[in-house]
This record gives sequence, C-alpha cells and structure tokens, in this order.
Amino acid sequence: MTERMNIDKAEPRIYKAMDAADRQIAAFDLDPKLVELVKLRASQINGCGYCVNTHSKDARKAGETEQRVFAIAAWWETPFFTLAEQAALKLTEEITRIGEGGLSEDTYQKALQHFGNTGVAQLIFTVVTINSWNRIAISMHMIAEKD
Repeated sequence: MTERMNIDKAEPRIYKAMDAADRQIAAFDLDPKLVELVKLRASQINGCGYCVNTHSKDARKAGETEQRVFAIAAWWETPFFTLAEQAALKLTEEITRIGEGGLSEDTYQKALQHFGNTGVAQLIFTVVTINSWNRIAISMHMIAEKD
C-alpha cells in the first residue's frame, strides 16, 4: 500500500483542527489509559492499521498492560476490564458503529452511572475524534510506523 497524500502538507488546517481536538481530550478528567483503550478499540473496529499501531503503543506508554492491550479486541470475553471500562468500551463500539442502531439507552445509562454527564460527554467527544482520525488515516492510506 502506498500513502495517497500527506494531508497535513496538502491542507495544514485539517491537522490543526484535529490536534486541537486531541489537546482538548488530553485536558479532560478521563484516565489516560482509558482514553487510549477507547481510541484503540474504535480503531480496531474501523480497521485503521495506522491508528491501531499508534494507540497500542500510546496505551503502553500510559501504563496499560500488554495483556489488556492484546485483549481489548474481545474485552467482553475477559475479566481484565472494570465495569466502568466495560461501559466506556460498549459506548465506544455503539458510537463507532452508529449506523447499526445508534447508542442504545442501556449503554448510555450504564455509562452515565460510571462517568456522569461530563464524563459521558468527554467520552463521546473522544470517540467522535478518533473516528475522524481513522477516516483520515484510512482514506489517505497512512502507513503505520515500524519500531
């Protein structure tokens, strides 16, 4: 696969806007490990190799264990994630797959129980932002960096 274009060079204002969104996410009160797991899971669902590579590394840098990074693809089948993390990951999956039925009331209510209005709003913005990054990276055939 060959990268189609460097979208940052073609139109730097796009990255500027996306970087502003990422800076806002970093300023939220969400646990940085949870943020990276959310970004990783959405990227897996969307099939974004560039972002899967990036966020698996970023999750490890944030202190996430290898076991949980590896298990995120089947988080519901493992005992490794807290109820709050499960609620956030379910929210991530339903928003990422928005065309398949939207965000269910059950998932929304469980997320509210664990994160409150502010936390749910922050999670939704995080999911929307990573989905946007995924779409940019996939459309441009961005190449994951090798170690």
